[in-house]
Amino acid sequence: MAPLKFALLRERKTPPDRRAVLSPITMSKAQERFPEASFVVEASPIRVFPDVAYEKAEFEVKEDVSEADVMLGVKEVPIEALIPNKKYFFFSHTIKKQPYNRDLLKAVLEKNIELYDHEVITRKSGLRLIGFGRYAGLVGAYNAFRAYGKRHKRFDLPPANSLTDVSALIAQLKKIELPAIKICLSGSGKVAGGAQEILDAMGIKKVTIEEYLTKEFKKPVYCKIGVMDYAKRKDGVKGSLAQFIKDPTGYETNFLRFAKVSQLFIAGHFYGDGAPYLFTREEAKAKDFNIEVIADISCDIDGPVASTLRASTIADPFYGYDPQTEKEVAFDALGAITVMAVDNLPCELPKDASEGFGELFVERVLPAFFNDDKDGILYRARMTKDGKLTKRFSYLQDYVDGKE
Repeated sequence: MAPLKFALLRERKTPPDRRAVLSPITMSKAQERFPEASFVVEASPIRVFPDVAYEKAEFEVKEDVSEADVMLGVKEVPIEALIPNKKYFFFSHTIKKQPYNRDLLKAVLEKNIELYDHEVITRKSGLRLIGFGRYAGLVGAYNAFRAYGKRHKRFDLPPANSLTDVSALIAQLKKIELPAIKICLSGSGKVAGGAQEILDAMGIKKVTIEEYLTKEFKKPVYCKIGVMDYAKRKDGVKGSLAQFIKDPTGYETNFLRFAKVSQLFIAGHFYGDGAPYLFTREEAKAKDFNIEVIADISCDIDGPVASTLRASTIADPFYGYDPQTEKEVAFDALGAITVMAVDNLPCELPKDASEGFGELFVERVLPAFFNDDKDGILYRARMTKDGKLTKRFSYLQDYVDGKE
């Protein structure tokens, strides 16, 4: 096999993203593990790891990396920066036919680029192999408490992006005192796992769903709920997760029982098409809907969490939702639900997030380039080849053609 050259790309999206696919340390590990590979770094003034850190690790840093075969980025590469006839890795945000990136996918095809989307790097079973989900959960949970403190003027936590790493987040959270609130966490994947790490590190007690719904506590507690806890079959028959995943249309929400007893809701679930909303705008109007703060890490706009009217930003993470008027108001307005819906949370911890992501990339993706892709990892993640969509992604043809 001819030697492969990988280039670490400069992130060019606005607002700036300081993350990187590989840190200097993980790049060194990759070089050691795959001596037949070589690595070059595109100079960047914003990357969380300065250029000099890669140079110290004996990697070349250049303005022009067009000699590389495989380009490694995090966010979408602007159309004008795409180099024809290369392999690219980045989050393209096209697999759900996002209208704002149609021209990007079109350009990828026109420039004969082989595109691999991080989001579809999966096992055979469909489970994702890499991602930033854990870090979204960690920062999302931190921001949930930051929002709670601001809303009630009880404490004032610094922004997550002003802190160095996860341990610094936890150190801040350990200083605060919470009243005996109930915290509901939804989800069963990496996002919810990251949020749970924060709750556990704070020493908040996890209780069973039955205890959560029926008992009063003198200290803050949380419960973690999965699909079968917040959705139920419409016909009253006991449902199953496998059945729900196959066809969620026969289900309705069972979340309102949690909304009646919770003050803080951390939404870390994955929402699939056709699944019931957790709560609607109408249901949020009820007098016994008691949630005061919602950290919507999943951030599906105008979707399963009715209070998420829009994504918020790292610079301005909180807004209020008035259930009666269904309008946005100040985050601490009387009667409002305080909403945190930042959609790029891992950017607040760029160093930790990059290091974690890079380790997974070296462990689970890079070997496929040197073992003839024996597990089909590249095959499943390859969206385009020879100027055409691959078979797995042929459903995007109408989207590319502008027919939908």
